[in-house]
Amino acid sequence: MARVHLLAWDNQRGLSHDIDVVEKALRDLGHEVTVTRLGSRRHDGAWRLRGMRARMQLRSWLSFGKRPARFDVNLSLEHVRPASFGLADLNLLMPNPEWVSSRSLRYLPRYDALLTKTHEATRIFESRGLRAIEIGFRSRDRHDPTVARKPRSFLHAAGSSHLKGTATLVEVWKRHPEWPLLTVLRAGPSAEDDGGASNLRIVRERLSDEDVQRLQNEHTFHLCLSQTEGWGHYLVEAMSCAAVVIACDGAPMNQMINENRGIPVAAREGEAYHLARTWHVDEAALEQAIERALAMGDDEQRTLGANARAWYLTNQIAFPARLGAALDSFD
Repeated sequence: MARVHLLAWDNQRGLSHDIDVVEKALRDLGHEVTVTRLGSRRHDGAWRLRGMRARMQLRSWLSFGKRPARFDVNLSLEHVRPASFGLADLNLLMPNPEWVSSRSLRYLPRYDALLTKTHEATRIFESRGLRAIEIGFRSRDRHDPTVARKPRSFLHAAGSSHLKGTATLVEVWKRHPEWPLLTVLRAGPSAEDDGGASNLRIVRERLSDEDVQRLQNEHTFHLCLSQTEGWGHYLVEAMSCAAVVIACDGAPMNQMINENRGIPVAAREGEAYHLARTWHVDEAALEQAIERALAMGDDEQRTLGANARAWYLTNQIAFPARLGAALDSFD
């Protein structure tokens, strides 16, 4: 059993979920976990971390070494935490390439290893001479078989991100009034509008989690056109629902979605976003993908959806084992 110190920004959204995922996996593996919730900047909580280090050293001294002066492992999620290095014997980072800024780059060699979520992240960090151990990740199981699925139904859950390919999708959909209704879940300000299209509904109000889950299960086709992803919770959640996922055919999205478990859409490589590559779907290819979806029979829909869910379930089981193997590799 290792004493693991988990450090992350608790943003009450995706990163808060990530804290829960990693903490549960570590506890299930038998490790003792201490969670320190910090701000979004790399130096947030620096004095707090230094104080923690001083208290641990004092307790160890007062106990004549019976209490440890340091954790066995620091595991930071997404953000580098320079002030934490003296708190543990082993320092690990689980980064998302698209959020590693140029100012954070200089700290990466100080980590004993980077735990990566995708093949693409592994490639990016290894190309910089860093040790990367691919462990993947996991997402919530949103499947609810009691919800009736609507035929020829399309959902795009963009949230507040500007990297979901939403603008392109909306503009393409406006050109096709013959297509069925597309529901877009959009949080926060954005430039997209329905342009008066009767087959386009942009939902801007905040929905309850129960309502979002119902929509995820009602819709046959999920359009997940991310330009880049660190993992892609909304894409993997769509797979958990056994939906037919239409996704950008660029890394890392095409690690999850291929011809056997969804509809990849041809894309061209775009500009860099921090350390990540971005991808832009080809509009003609997107139109072809929608037409293919509209012509798809029930059997093919069920097969693609079942394959997607099978991948999801296999990944859910494999993630804790991969995380455990990564930690064991340092023994």
